[in-house]
Amino acid sequence: MSTNADSNNTTPRPDFKSDFVRRIKEIKTTRWIRFAIVSILFLAWVAWMGSWWLAIFELLLFDIYITGYIPFTWWKNSKSKTTRSVMSWVDAIVYALILVYFVFAFVGQNYVIPSSSLEKTLLTGDYLWVNKMVYGPRVPMTPVHFPLVHNSLYGFKSYLDKPAVKYRRLKGLRNVEEGDIVVFNFPAGDTVASNFEDTPMYYDLLVRQYGHEEVNQNKARFGDIIYRPVDRRQNFVKRAVGLPGQRFAIKGDTIFIDGQAREFPENVQFNYIFTTSRPLDDDDLKKLDIIASDLYTYNPGSVARQNLSVFLPSTNPSQTAYMAPLTASMIDAMKTDGILVDHVKFNDIAPYFADTFVDMKSMIFPYGAEGDWTLSDFGGEDGLYIPRKGDTITLDKDAWAKYQRCIRNYEGHKAYFDQASGKVIIDGAPADTYTFGMDYYFMMGDNRDNSQDSRFWGFVPEDHIVGTPMIVLVSFDASRGLFDGKIRFDRILKSANPDKK
Repeated sequence: MSTNADSNNTTPRPDFKSDFVRRIKEIKTTRWIRFAIVSILFLAWVAWMGSWWLAIFELLLFDIYITGYIPFTWWKNSKSKTTRSVMSWVDAIVYALILVYFVFAFVGQNYVIPSSSLEKTLLTGDYLWVNKMVYGPRVPMTPVHFPLVHNSLYGFKSYLDKPAVKYRRLKGLRNVEEGDIVVFNFPAGDTVASNFEDTPMYYDLLVRQYGHEEVNQNKARFGDIIYRPVDRRQNFVKRAVGLPGQRFAIKGDTIFIDGQAREFPENVQFNYIFTTSRPLDDDDLKKLDIIASDLYTYNPGSVARQNLSVFLPSTNPSQTAYMAPLTASMIDAMKTDGILVDHVKFNDIAPYFADTFVDMKSMIFPYGAEGDWTLSDFGGEDGLYIPRKGDTITLDKDAWAKYQRCIRNYEGHKAYFDQASGKVIIDGAPADTYTFGMDYYFMMGDNRDNSQDSRFWGFVPEDHIVGTPMIVLVSFDASRGLFDGKIRFDRILKSANPDKK
């Protein structure tokens, strides 16, 4: 009896080489074209990343588009119509999320303006397209996170702390320039009290106001104390008014860089106290573009109104006075309409009401440094030095007050000021100088008297920079109805930085 009977009835399996050749020959031209396009984009991204080991994933792309050894599309051969239908949707969603992840991480992303700090340049309710390629995108520092969510989802963290990637920025078109509007992660948002994360009361301010023990132990009031990685901190948008290596000062509301005065942005706002020939109504506020919540009224007969009379000589105490942030064009509009009687900038008279208004000195950066700085007179006679990578400063008590967050929080050193010796101790050793490892920036809002910015919490490190807004995609006015100007059609596709030429 022949022993080859079984083998004669079995179809021999093709060897790998012949199977590979067969799969290659069966691929249509259109599939090869799609593979070529994807490969070019992928290898260009690898070159941009500067990490050529990533090119190994080209083999995965080759299998997905050409050979198909890994059964990613197994569901297409399923006998179940339901399985094929459900998995087709899953496949499309996963593909879309991967594409969105790469676009948002390396190209650009949409952001919404939540506050009025840049009004009237950018308005609350503006949805912006932020270009991350201008300054070069950051390689994601917390790469594992829930798509389309920043740092929380239904009260839970939307990202994993590990793996964590060290800060690295890919090559961009240019550096941050003076006058740029910049989106960045909030530097003082490294540690947050969860109940206050979406308020102006950031952790350091809470600790100064209530004490470290109260903030960290009173969970019912302050919530959990959470550390946020750099790219998961809240997003802010401000104007870059000071660059690395410059000396920054404000004198009488005018910014000085290295001793040279800078012009105001076109839509810069300051708080003014003013009187009008008649009470302002809703139509006046809409016409003048004054936000009702920003308008404060001093009623005739009140003590506050009487105290203002000396600063408004063209009016009498029986006339209502107002305080609101105004641009030069808004003041001109009231003059043209003939309703403006008198006005005075609040900062010019604020020193006379030091006991009446909140003491800002305890809130203004840098805390504990020499000098009596205010929001409108900031930086001292010589100006505040903005750190530049590679520059070295002399360390003393005053320098420690100004640059301690740079040394400890942003550049990761264990450091403190030793009162006994009068020395700064860095990583266990006394230090007379310090050399900065990153560039830093000074950011301010155009709504100067109503902006929480670098005048309160200090410098913005380069690793916190996200990108620059290019255009307003769409804009919504929360104070108006759908048929009463809620959609600001005149802002759609408008430049997000009109002052930048």
